[in-house]
Amino acid sequence: MSSAVSSGPAVASSEAGTMEAGLGNMWWLWLVTGTCWIIAALVILQFDHASVTTVGIIIGCMFLFAGVQQMILAFIAERLRWLFALFGALFLIAGVICFIRPENTFAGMADILGFLFLTVGIWWTISAFLQRDVNELWWLSLIAGVLMIALAFWTSGQFFIQKAYMLLVFAGVWALMHGFTDIVRAFQVRRVSRLL
Repeated sequence: MSSAVSSGPAVASSEAGTMEAGLGNMWWLWLVTGTCWIIAALVILQFDHASVTTVGIIIGCMFLFAGVQQMILAFIAERLRWLFALFGALFLIAGVICFIRPENTFAGMADILGFLFLTVGIWWTISAFLQRDVNELWWLSLIAGVLMIALAFWTSGQFFIQKAYMLLVFAGVWALMHGFTDIVRAFQVRRVSRLL
């Protein structure tokens, strides 16, 4: 009995080490996805028709991933499964529509860019106040939220072509940062797996 009890933590730690080592062997996936994001950023920042199509496809991918995530939540949730399934279906349909007409997706996103910035700014401002007790740098989120709200009002007053260029710049910079982050994460995972 005592040997079974004492071997429990050892078995659990060896299983965790095996799982971390398995994830460490997949470090190259972050490298590949990071490279893909950087290529997408370079295409977007060309400011041509391919940029518009690329942004529409990226938005479609985001809808599809959100739809799959909601469907998974519908299967594992104990309550409100129908709500997760409903939103999952809506996200999946939106993703397919984005793939069919990526240019129209881009135009729609450019039209509502001010509203999106306003939503993000309000969320950042609220989360800054919610994190005030646990985060010493909460004021950075507050400043970013206020600046995003100001940018939202400025963007709302612009013509469509200026909104479209702003969307391209933000999407390109976001994809570039995402790519660099994934590449750095790949080498961090590789280093940690070698230490294990």
